[in-house]
Amino acid sequence: MERLLTTEEVAELLRIDPVTVRRLVTRGELIGYRIAGEYRFTEAGVENFVESQRVVVSIAPGPDHPLSRFTERARKVMSLANEEAYRYHHDGVGTEHVLLAIMSEREGVGARVLNRLEVQPGEVREQIEMVHPAGEQPVGDGQIGMTQQGKGSLELAVQEARSLGHHYLGTEHLLLGVLGEEGGLASQVLLQAGVTLEKAREVVKEVLASEQKAGAPEPGQDGEK
Repeated sequence: MERLLTTEEVAELLRIDPVTVRRLVTRGELIGYRIAGEYRFTEAGVENFVESQRVVVSIAPGPDHPLSRFTERARKVMSLANEEAYRYHHDGVGTEHVLLAIMSEREGVGARVLNRLEVQPGEVREQIEMVHPAGEQPVGDGQIGMTQQGKGSLELAVQEARSLGHHYLGTEHLLLGVLGEEGGLASQVLLQAGVTLEKAREVVKEVLASEQKAGAPEPGQDGEK
């Protein structure tokens, strides 16, 4: 018999909260079965929802799947990026939303790298709002799909992690990914602030090296959670 997923498991897979999962069921966007007062979901049903929403996620990813390597902070950043897009009534999560989320998260390696590079979050947000102002109408509740450039930045983030020999994907890789996506708004705004991909790579290495010298746990395990 096929194992059914709980609301909490689906929320973790989609990187949203359980309340949003229940809303999706109520609106008929996600198929859920009411069993003993709780919703249960088939993997096929969740996969169909993911495909319809263009959400970058995988059901039960294998140990070698890059998405299974996201640190908790990186997952939080992606959730915050979704919130940023929703806040501005934008219909897709782009590189600008990921950048805003990295800065909002504050404690991850990505945010610390930007701080060392003297990037001012307020100025970055102002620049983004000038180029991509808020829409007039809300886009609805729930998870918002990623734009092509947003997806591209994630693919580049995975490549950056591999080139650094890392077996996890943290906020530092997400930052390098948005910088590498040259057509994205985040890269353009950061370049105006004097931040290049090469410079960010060097500072990432410096921050990680300083953490190792200080005896901090290895990122992706007990470090950047």
